[in-house]
Amino acid sequence: MKVINQEVELLCLFDEGIPNPIRLRLTNEEGQKQVVKIDKVLQRDFEKLAGNRMYVYTCQCSINERLRMITLKYEMDTCKWFIYKM
Repeated sequence: MKVINQEVELLCLFDEGIPNPIRLRLTNEEGQKQVVKIDKVLQRDFEKLAGNRMYVYTCQCSINERLRMITLKYEMDTCKWFIYKM
């Protein structure tokens, strides 16, 4: 599993103030944008590191027709999404 910490554009649905990821857009190695649909959210956790509150999601998705597990983080204070592991 490759550890990255890249900001991504993400479409989510809020349910009682908690974001639920639906799909995201990444930039691949060739510099092209790629839309990835989140098939299933397997786990959602909350963490607080150095005062930075984040939701951490473990998700299942298909990237280039291969089933992948990814980790997404949502920073509550900045409202930004990051892909952390792929």
